Amino acid sequence: MLSLSDWITTLSLVFGGCCSNAITLEHITSRYPNAGILITFFQFLIVSLYGLPKQFTFSDPPESKHAANEPNNTVSTPTTPRKRWIPRLKTRKVPLLPYFVQVAFFFVLSTLNNAAFAYHIPMTVHIVFRSGGMLINMILGWMFTKKRYTMQQVASVLVVTVGIIMTTFSASKPKSRAAQVDIPDASLYAMGISILSLALVLSGFLGLIQDWVFARYVAPAQAEAASDPAGQSSWQEHMFYLHSLALPLFYFSKDSISTELMHMSSSPPVFLSLPQSGPLAPYEAGLVVPSIFVYLLLNTCTQLVCVVGVNRLTGRVSSLTVTLILTVRKAISLLLSVAVYGGQGNTEMWTGAGLVFIGTIGYSTGSKSKDLKEKKD
Repeated sequence: MLSLSDWITTLSLVFGGCCSNAITLEHITSRYPNAGILITFFQFLIVSLYGLPKQFTFSDPPESKHAANEPNNTVSTPTTPRKRWIPRLKTRKVPLLPYFVQVAFFFVLSTLNNAAFAYHIPMTVHIVFRSGGMLINMILGWMFTKKRYTMQQVASVLVVTVGIIMTTFSASKPKSRAAQVDIPDASLYAMGISILSLALVLSGFLGLIQDWVFARYVAPAQAEAASDPAGQSSWQEHMFYLHSLALPLFYFSKDSISTELMHMSSSPPVFLSLPQSGPLAPYEAGLVVPSIFVYLLLNTCTQLVCVVGVNRLTGRVSSLTVTLILTVRKAISLLLSVAVYGGQGNTEMWTGAGLVFIGTIGYSTGSKSKDLKEKKD
């Protein structure tokens, strides 16, 4: 159970980091729609650097001394871990192979989600569309894990699907002839929606893999309360390896990354003043940098805050609570997007978004009712 201070910290990370990240992301992609892979690279890099120190320890792994003279050699006493001068990686709860599989899915779907902006997908549609993975999860769960769902869950998924369809088509319809020039080509828009759809499918498969990994490795490790005193939280390990193992894959996109950096370097400059003290205090000191780099830095930092907050949340509360909190977070991001940048809202879009969020909450509560019923049986 989370304490009040833990709740405040975690919710501040989730809402502050994720909502501000969505605002900076929209600012960048509206001006540089092909910067998706560059943004993804910096996001993966900062999360990896943040998690790296937590993966090392200066203690040897604990050993057990078995009493050879005891019957069946069943008595064991853990030894005190020895200190070492050279750090070692902490013992993982999950082997590398399952991580490699998860990394492949996570890297591709993260790249696809950010690449969709190059096809003129509005942020409002992006937020709502990515909230509709429940239909994919339900189909995959029924096909591969033989899951069964309540009528409330099925009805909620249908509501979410209708909401996504309404939101998707609302952004492709011009309001007037004057607005026609701002509407992307239908084929270009359809390609962007196809990319987001593929990302949803991959996200569903990733969810199945993560559920299997949790049941196979993480849950037993938590139940046994591993004896390594230098052990780490499972969410910290998962967050680090999922991002760091994907970094070499960006080598194949180095040309795209360097090209976008060159394009961004030509953005209007901005002067960043530096703190002044001592004999140079009367003089103004600072740096002149391309303005878009400031937003790129803010986006990268807020992504780190968001990822840490979401991983802290998933590691400490139930999946129902996580779903409800993230649904509220997405709703706030949607409202902020319209409030800050404007011009994206219409009745059809708001109705579709409302159906998505209502359906998400209905699905989550239906899942809880099912679990309570199974416990009673």
